[in-house]
Amino acid sequence: MTISISQLATRLNARFEGQGDIIIHGVREPKDARCEHIALAMDPKFAPDIAQGQARTAVMWEGADWKAYGLEAVILVKRARLAMSGIAKTFDPGLGLQEGIHATAVIDESAHIASNAKIGPLVVIGAGVKIGKNVQIAPQVSIGAGVIIGDDAIIHSGARIGARAQIGDRIIVQPGAVIGADGFSFVTKEKSAVEEARESLGEDVKAAGQEWLRISSLGGVIIGNDVEIGANVTIDQGTIRPTQIGNGTKLDNQVHIGHNVIIGDHCLLCGQVGIAGSTVVGSYTVMGGQAGAADNIVIGEGVIIGAGSGVLSNVAKGKAMMGYPAVAMQTHIEMYKALRRLPRVLKTKLQNK
Repeated sequence: MTISISQLATRLNARFEGQGDIIIHGVREPKDARCEHIALAMDPKFAPDIAQGQARTAVMWEGADWKAYGLEAVILVKRARLAMSGIAKTFDPGLGLQEGIHATAVIDESAHIASNAKIGPLVVIGAGVKIGKNVQIAPQVSIGAGVIIGDDAIIHSGARIGARAQIGDRIIVQPGAVIGADGFSFVTKEKSAVEEARESLGEDVKAAGQEWLRISSLGGVIIGNDVEIGANVTIDQGTIRPTQIGNGTKLDNQVHIGHNVIIGDHCLLCGQVGIAGSTVVGSYTVMGGQAGAADNIVIGEGVIIGAGSGVLSNVAKGKAMMGYPAVAMQTHIEMYKALRRLPRVLKTKLQNK
């Protein structure tokens, strides 16, 4: 990718100073930048590193004295991370796939694929699949029967999309993700020990051991527009109704979404989050790494759940939760402070006896 300083500034909705016609071929950290790169020094603490590299241009913060660093041009930005989003998008090399469908791809004759899609080697596409415009599918992806994928999708190597999944526009699926696995649903012929424990809260569990009988998943998965699915994410099909992921939601690596789960729009689920079956997660909710939610609960809109927390009951709209079991964040902090004081309190108490 080659672009001029003025063109990049326009893409970032930022202003430039200096020689706007300088052409850049990539981005680097300041100390690693060569003359063809633009250095990223959007925080003053990185600016001294410019002298260690060879960059002629840089992205810096508003008000930076860029000439003092020997630069010939600069793009000045107000929000570093927002600018980083535009810069990364500009220089993203993509999947590098050739035009058209690779000769080794196996595609059912009933599948409908837009003419400008790029299909890599050893891709398998089942019966009745519909794939939209500008879709890129990397090597060794499998797509089950009846799947619908919208426009501008990017599906990385080794992803697996199960039958009947409906996926919107501009989805990004990272390597190894599985969309539409069978849900983890089983039943016993008679009431099980698990059911008795739930009813009595563990007070009276007498049921004998029994075999588990499978409940197959028929509901599929529905995913909205602008969703991103991280590496090795697993999303189970619904039992009867579909599992649903709303528009703009982002799932980090190794997230697990159980059967019948409904996740709203623009949620952010960080690494190793797990959502158990039939739970509803409201729009704009954020869950930190390794947080989990029990089955059949409702988490309201705009909830923040701290890393490692376990949500075992319903959470009202707009709450910030932390801990196991998750409680209001301020309450958890007070509980944690009290726990840290406990050894000292006990020691003092014993000494005063």
